[in-house]
Amino acid sequence: MAAGYLNLGVVLPLAIGVGLCVLCLRWTQIHGGLRRSPRRATVWRWFWAGVSFWVATVAVFWCVLGFRASAGLPATAPAAIVVLGSGSPGDTASPTLAARLDLALLDAARHPDAWVLVSGGIRFRTYSEGEVMAAYLRQRGLSAQRILKEELSTSTEENLVFSRRQLVAAGVPLDAPIHVVTSDFHTLRAGLIARRVGYTAVSTLGAQTPLYLRYNIWLREYFALISSWALQEY
Repeated sequence: MAAGYLNLGVVLPLAIGVGLCVLCLRWTQIHGGLRRSPRRATVWRWFWAGVSFWVATVAVFWCVLGFRASAGLPATAPAAIVVLGSGSPGDTASPTLAARLDLALLDAARHPDAWVLVSGGIRFRTYSEGEVMAAYLRQRGLSAQRILKEELSTSTEENLVFSRRQLVAAGVPLDAPIHVVTSDFHTLRAGLIARRVGYTAVSTLGAQTPLYLRYNIWLREYFALISSWALQEY
C-alpha cells in the first residue's frame, strides 16, 4: 500500500511525460542549436544512449512482472493469508483492492485452515482500510472467525511489519508458510520487503491489473522499486 499519492512512483513518470512534451514542442529549436555546437551534439547523443538503456531496463522489469503475474497459485498450504491494502480512498473497496480480496477469497477456499489477515490503516477515509477489507470478505461468505485485522499501517513496509506482529499474537510461528496477496505489479517489491522484515517462508500472489491501467501502473512501480531500495525498505 502506498503512503500517499505524491510519491516518487507517481511524480517521476509525470515529470518524464511533461519533459517529453516540452521536447516535442522545441524539437526544431533544439536541433538548430545542435548543428551549431558539436559539443552539444555529443551530449545529445549520450543523452539518447542513456534513454535507450533506461527503456531497456523498463522492458526487462515489465517482463519480470509479466512472468510473475502468469504464475499459478502456490501449492504450499499457508498458515495465514495476508492481504495488503492498496491505499485507495473511500469507504468501499476500490477495483484494485477488490481484485486483491477476490484472489484472497479464492486462496482461502483452497486452504480452509488458514487465517486471513487484512492490512490497512486510516488514510483518505472514515474507517480503516482493514475494516473495509474485512467487511468485503464477510459479505462474500468468509467466516469472521478466520479474519484478523491490522488497522495502523500506511505503507507496504508497515503492512508487513504490523501484520507479522498480529500473526505472532495469533499463534502463527515465525517460520510458518505465509501467502501475501497484493496486485501483480506489486508482488516483486512486496516479496523483497517481506523477506527483509522477517517472513522466512513467504509466497506472493498477484491480482491482475486491468489492461487500461496496467502499463501506467507498472511504470510507476518501476520507480517505486527504486525508491524502496533507496529508502532501504528491502
